[in-house]
Amino acid sequence: MTDIQPQTVRARELYGDYWFNSEPVLVSALRGSVILIQFWDYTCASCIRSLSYVKEWQRKYEPYGLTVVGVHTPRFPFGQNPEEVERALRRFGIKYPVVMDNVALIASHYDSRGWPTFFLVDKSGFIRYRKEGEGNYAAMEHAIQTLLYDAGVGEELPLPMEALRDMDRVGAVCYRATPEIHAGYLRGSIGNVEGYSPESVVNYVDPGIYLDGRFYAAGDWMNGRDSLRLNEEGGGEGHIILDYQGLEVGGVLRREGKGRVEVEIRQDERFLTGETRGDDVRLSPDGRSYLVVTEPRLYNIIRNGEYGEHVLRLSMHGNSFAVYSFSFLTAAIPELVSKN
Repeated sequence: MTDIQPQTVRARELYGDYWFNSEPVLVSALRGSVILIQFWDYTCASCIRSLSYVKEWQRKYEPYGLTVVGVHTPRFPFGQNPEEVERALRRFGIKYPVVMDNVALIASHYDSRGWPTFFLVDKSGFIRYRKEGEGNYAAMEHAIQTLLYDAGVGEELPLPMEALRDMDRVGAVCYRATPEIHAGYLRGSIGNVEGYSPESVVNYVDPGIYLDGRFYAAGDWMNGRDSLRLNEEGGGEGHIILDYQGLEVGGVLRREGKGRVEVEIRQDERFLTGETRGDDVRLSPDGRSYLVVTEPRLYNIIRNGEYGEHVLRLSMHGNSFAVYSFSFLTAAIPELVSKN
């Protein structure tokens, strides 16, 4: 049963830094309509996976009075750049209004502390439903339909979406995936004994032994607040290594400065194949697997056929590469997936 909240908290206005796809949307001007507000960030893997549902809800229910608004609250400094956000909107095919919330003012007004977070606002301007994280989309669509009927929709609404992934099904039981790993010294979890030295270059030595939930570096790396940046001035090689559990791996990577940044990818000390490479990884004629970092975003690095535990290694040269975070996708346990 969907947990529709009582009419106790009014939705605040969405006063942000910059609007895309529309003029500023006033919550107070949408009385009589239902509003879906999505707090997200374009480098957040969970946010990206949720977009397929949000875009479909916008398409299906806009004719019945649903307004979808995205609030982009950036996780990293480069996410405050309107050009980067606009590029992401085009890449994901987002047509509904999106406001930039660069100093997290809107997020604080809504007490949104994670990505993604969803709010449903009823016809009278009250917040009636809140959901944090991905999954359980059937319950949220049921809440959308309930509030639309309450708003006066007199005709039968379309059938709810089918789950796009087994892990999205109601009651799905999933394997444990490695939690998201950050690289910068503010939130990072580096496993090297050298540790962090804020705003300094540290020479890291590959220990050869890796623990799940941590990442390891080799070479000279500048320790930043949100990232580690390779600092091999003479063109030396650097590495990032992590032991992980999951089905897929994504990395938030950035090219610092100009020029081409090519990153070799190995899993379990072997190059990737067509069955294990992520969408952003290329295979060379001689069998190498690599990706080219062109803009700051989430790159899909690994896409395994089955859930498992592996060691991932990224190798690169120079001083133009920075790593911000890694995220890992779980998988539903096949024998526990209900097809009903």
